[in-house]
Formats: sequence, C-alpha cells, structure tokens
Amino acid sequence: MASLDLITIGRSSVDLYGVQVGGRMEDMASFNKYIGGSPTNIAAGAARLGLKSALITRVGAEHMGRFIREQLIREEVDVRGVKTDPERLTALVLLGIRDQHQFPLIFYRENCADMALCEDDIDPGFIAEAGCVCATGTHLSHPNTEAAVLKALRLARENGARTALDIDYRPNLWGLAGHEAGESRFIESGKVTAKLQSSLHLFDLLVGTEEEFHIAGGSTDTLEALRAVRSVSKATLVCKRGPMGAVVFEGDIPDSLDKGQTGQGFPIEVFNVLGAGDGFMAGLLKGWLTGEDWPTALKYANACGAFAVSRHGCTPAYPSWEELQYFFRTGIRDKALRKDGALEQVHWSTNRTGEWPQLRVFAFDHRMQLETIADEAGQSSERIDEFKALCLKAALDVSDGRHGYGILCDGRLGRETLYKATGTGLWIGRPVEWPGSRPLTLEPELGPDFGGITEWPVENVAKVLCFYHPDDPAEMREKQEEVIQRLFAATRRNRLEMLLEVIPSKVGPVNDRTVADIIERFYEIGVYPDWWKLEPMKSKAAWANACAAVEKHDPYVRGIVVLGLDAPMAELEESFATAARFDLVKGFAVGRTIFGDAARRWFAGAIGDDEAVADMVRKYRELCTAWDTARARAGSGGGNGQ
Repeated sequence: MASLDLITIGRSSVDLYGVQVGGRMEDMASFNKYIGGSPTNIAAGAARLGLKSALITRVGAEHMGRFIREQLIREEVDVRGVKTDPERLTALVLLGIRDQHQFPLIFYRENCADMALCEDDIDPGFIAEAGCVCATGTHLSHPNTEAAVLKALRLARENGARTALDIDYRPNLWGLAGHEAGESRFIESGKVTAKLQSSLHLFDLLVGTEEEFHIAGGSTDTLEALRAVRSVSKATLVCKRGPMGAVVFEGDIPDSLDKGQTGQGFPIEVFNVLGAGDGFMAGLLKGWLTGEDWPTALKYANACGAFAVSRHGCTPAYPSWEELQYFFRTGIRDKALRKDGALEQVHWSTNRTGEWPQLRVFAFDHRMQLETIADEAGQSSERIDEFKALCLKAALDVSDGRHGYGILCDGRLGRETLYKATGTGLWIGRPVEWPGSRPLTLEPELGPDFGGITEWPVENVAKVLCFYHPDDPAEMREKQEEVIQRLFAATRRNRLEMLLEVIPSKVGPVNDRTVADIIERFYEIGVYPDWWKLEPMKSKAAWANACAAVEKHDPYVRGIVVLGLDAPMAELEESFATAARFDLVKGFAVGRTIFGDAARRWFAGAIGDDEAVADMVRKYRELCTAWDTARARAGSGGGNGQ
C-alpha cells in the first residue's frame, strides 16, 4: 500500500504578494512572502485537507530555497523530493491585486532552480511510495524538465499509481509572451498543443480551464477542444468554468458542457483569482483519491477554489479539512468569506503550524522588577540585556535542543537576547504591555497604532498582561477591552499568535468563577487568544470552570500555561499538581522563582556569569521536573480534572 497519497512535480517559487489592493504594481509599497508555484500550492493544499503529499522540485541554496523547504515542512508536506541546486536561484513571482478583474504578476524565472529539474532527480523508490503523481504543464515546456516528468509518470504507471495533469497554461513560461504579460492566460500555439498532446495519454485525470483545454485541444471552441483531447486520451476530463463551476467528462464529450457531471457551487465575492486553480485541484484530488463520487469531489474543489478567490495569497488561503467541514455546515454567511469572523477564526486556528503538547517557559520578560534590582545594586539598566542573555543560555542548556521549552523576553531591555533566541527552536513569547499599567497601555515601541508589531519575526508570540477584574468600574473595563481588541486585530493582521495573561487577584477578591467569567467576557467581545496565561489557582473547581469556558468557545486553542507570581518552589509544585489534571493546561511560564536570587547576586557582583547560569539551570530544571511529575501523576485521563 502506498505510504504517500500524492506526489506533485514541477514549479516551486517564492510569491511576493503586494499588500496594497486596488493600486498599480508600480505603486506597490510592501509585499507578503508565501510559497508558490502550482505543484507546490497543490501539495500544501492537499496536505491541509489530510492527504499525505510530497513535492518533487528544485530550490536554490539560499534563504528563499530554505524558506520553501521549511514552510513545506510546516505544512506537513514530504520534502524528500525537494533538491537543493547550488548553482541556481529559487524562482520568484511578484503578484498584485489591481481589482476583481486584473491581477498583475511578474515571473522571475531566468535559469531558476526548478527548471533545472532532470531525470536524475526522480528516485524510483520515492515514486513507488505514491498513490498518485500529479504534474503541471510548465514542466512539459523544456526538454530536461519534460524528461523528468515523463520518467516520474512512467514509473507511476508501472507501479499502478494514478496520474494527473493540471494543464496550468502560462504563455510566457512557454516563451510566447514577454515579461510584462505574466497575467496572460491564453495565446494560441500549435507547438504547445502538439507538445501537450504528445503526453496526454499518460494521464488518468486532466484538469484545466476552458482556455487551457483550448491550448491542449488546439481549438478555441471548447467542445471541439475537449473532443480533440479525448481523441488522444482516455483520462477523466475536468473543465473549470469560473463562476459557473466545473464539469466532469468520463467518456465521450456531449453536445453541451452543461451535460457533464457537476458539483455544488459557492457564489462568493471575487477578491483574488491567483492560486484559485491550485486550491481547486487540491480539493479535487482529495475527493478523487479518497474514493468520492465526482459531484462530491467537485464540491470539495469548488469550495477550496472559493476560499482562494476570497483571500489574499495562494497557499495561505487554502482551507484545512476541519475548516472545509465547518463551511459545509454553516454555508455562506458573507460572500466576502475573509470577512466572516467565525470562519476566519477556524481558518487561523486549524492552519497554525507546529504543535506544543507541553510548554515549559522560562519567563524573563520582566522589566520593572529587573530595573529595581539593577538600581538597588547601583548598576545601569543597560546591563539588563546582558543578564537576560544568561537567562537564555540557561534556557538553552535545560532544553538541550528538545521540543516543548520556551522563553518570555522583551524587546526593550532584552533586545539583543531576543534576537539571539530567534531560530533556536524555543517557543518565544514577547510582552507588549507597559509594566504595571492599569488601565492597560502598551510599550511605546508598538506606536499609537500598534504598527511596530509589523517588525516582529512571525515566530514571536505577542504576550499581553492585563490586570482585569469582572468587578472593575465600567470605564476601566472598556478601556482595557478596547486595547486588547485592537491588539488582537493587529496580531492576526501580522500573522502572529497572541497570549493573553490575566491576574484578577492583584486587583480584587476572587472565587472559583472569577477567571472563568473573565475568559467568557473576552470571547464575548471577539478576542480569541492562541494561548491563555493564568495565575496558579489552588481550587480544582476554579481550574475546571476556566478550562470549560475556554473549551466552550475555542476547541482549537493552543492551551493554558500557569504563571508563577514569584511563588516559592513548594507552592508552585502544589499548584502544578492541581493544574496538571487538566489536559488544556500545557505547562508553565515562571520567572522570578528561577532568576530572582541569581539576578540580585549577579547585579551586586557577588557571583559571575557561570554561577548565575548554573543557579538558574538548576531551578528551571527543578520546575520542569515538577511539572512533568505532576502531569505524569495526573495520568492520561486527567482531561476532566479527575
């Protein structure tokens, strides 16, 4: 039995998508970076739908090539077939959204890495793992890449695997149009038609727009073109008709396109057609390769295309399987799907990459407390970053390259340490609140419009501490909620996760419902944190209420971490024992219990760097052990707090 459902083969690029919508490409001011290229998009889209997919391509031995490889891994696409080309650069594409009809794009593909794909890159053992090999048209345009594709197809057919072609006709990638004509979708060419028809018999499934079948069939009459294709291929033909959906022909071509098999369509607002065909193909393959009938497969395909048409970017727009099922249940509530807040929440939370089943966080994002320690020792606050570098060393020593560890570090007094931490594999949280502020205000670095957050690495998690209590005066609640709502919007806009920390006990009396009521309130006003950070509640009922409130509103939440409040180790161990009974609690985020004593002695000159690190390593490791022990004692059945 095949271990892979699908291998795609062909183009792989970095898409630089213009952020501004409605202007000329000439006036574009900024771009978002995504993976791109038809087979790359299809592989990622199929993986989101639950297929085990892989890609065969080449990328450059540089930052963009590494980005594609790493992003594919995040999307759970098998990258064993992604070869690194030391001589060529990764392809780039610049794209824009002018209006609902114009989508300018420029291909930077001169001697690019993926066009150097050759027969030697096709491993028979790898192809033997596939249930289906899917090619795209561009790689039939050059003798070397065509030879690679034909070898993969031959091996697939020998193995009894299915084969598919997305015609994906781009005239200028066949040398028929200039660089300025990247948007062009059709130019007649007998040479291209002949080349395509020479290999159409190798496929079980052929997919294209009417224009793409025009080039494959050599006629601008769609029915005539389909019949020409049928004369050289027994494949199932899927003809995409834009807003009219798609039709499937398994046998002879009838006298009307309307007589083909169809599936449910989804009339939505057109925002961006780029990448819609690749999303369609991913959905179609999901249905086809899992044994669904054609109306069902077309339903999947049409829905995936609708998501792509309604959102910015190609791969980032494609749905997860959970999201697709949610959409089928709820239907279209806003024809501009990206404006359906509930749908976008499911999209965001089910397409986040990386898993954190446990999270042990060394929190040294403290600013006010460390400033006080430095001041009492007669030291400049400029040395705080130096101390935080020692904290990072302790965190890395304890984690030792293992998953499930993290830090909290700020960008004002720990900027250099934050830079060093990025890329280490640690989970990284970054505070935004002005220390001790109530009502909540944010660090000046974010700016009055929170625009400073655009400068953050996307792996940073925005952590905000709010001293919020349900019994606060209305004016206080409104001010704090408004800041949190704006911050939440800013993090989502910049593709950053958010951690919301609430400590009601510092501002008022608490009971077993206090934290749960706060959680309910933030969901009520549309704030869906990826993470919650809660104080160490001693009551099992308080934890049960809090977890139930989160699960009621957000089944996809990352989880909860327990904060420390400078508590002694024994007290933290007691709180861990209670919290660990709940599966939603993933770990802790503790600071002063670990670094407090070392910081006071280090700033006073009583110990050196090595001694400070050793002390923090010991205490951090003890906390990790305490948490792991508490979780183990809770057992696998601890999800309900028993």
